[in-house]
Amino acid sequence: MTQSLPTPLKAAGLMVIAGACFALVNTALQSATMLHGASAPMVTFWQYLIALLFYIPWIWRNWTAVLSTRQMITHVIRVVLAVAGVQLWTLGLAHVPIWQAIALILLSPFFVTIGAGLFLGEDVSLHRWGAVVVGIFGGMVILAPWSDRFQIAALLPVAAAAFWAASSVVTKHLTRRDSTETVTIYLLLLLSPANALLSLGGGFALPEGTIWLVIGAGLLTALAQHSLVRAYTLADAAFLQPFDHLKLVFNVGLGAVVFGFLPDGNMWLGTALIIVASAYLLNREARAKPGSAAQNA
Repeated sequence: MTQSLPTPLKAAGLMVIAGACFALVNTALQSATMLHGASAPMVTFWQYLIALLFYIPWIWRNWTAVLSTRQMITHVIRVVLAVAGVQLWTLGLAHVPIWQAIALILLSPFFVTIGAGLFLGEDVSLHRWGAVVVGIFGGMVILAPWSDRFQIAALLPVAAAAFWAASSVVTKHLTRRDSTETVTIYLLLLLSPANALLSLGGGFALPEGTIWLVIGAGLLTALAQHSLVRAYTLADAAFLQPFDHLKLVFNVGLGAVVFGFLPDGNMWLGTALIIVASAYLLNREARAKPGSAAQNA
């Protein structure tokens, strides 16, 4: 008789799988855009359409959740913000090394904290504002705008982090009245039409050599999201956070092997500041809500 793994170990394993899948997705996207010249809107459209096909059975089983909302406009706003985030992220991967993009996307929790304080009326203590300042300073160290090597395109992952954070803030607002199933299904159903509108000008044909890269990115996106959500249902965010940060290692490693992108010292210092500050933020959140369940937006 085979003994099943303990629940925390399952959750940690799922988080590691999600991080590895996302690293492979980023490598495929960067290959398609940076090396093969595919446009970011086109690649993003096919990536999320393929991921949507993966979720169709689940959407069908939970279809009644679609009819329960009275916040349609807010759902649309959330999708617009999410689409801006994924489009800017893919566009960023077309211009900046993976290690820089993935390090800067770690800024997203700080933008969430700012948005929650300004727009949701959440109490943001002086300690949390201090963590936000440290995290943003870490992002400045990675960007190094004072350096001759700085390029404007490096701000694209930062903008993606900001839009994803704004989407997360809207998600918090939505979940006050709608179920998780309703919020998730509307995102899945509306992402592809929104991405399609942005791809109209360039057509939908993928350049030769990118088709399997994009198909792989779509399937891995679905697997990564499924693993991520499942992990958060098994364990809380404070336990899972160190395993989530492993995605940085995966992305840096694949970037070095596939593209020869080697991070400099600023990346390690800036990332350390961001991780320490985000861990502190998460710890304060866990202490403020000891009984709350972890959610991932």
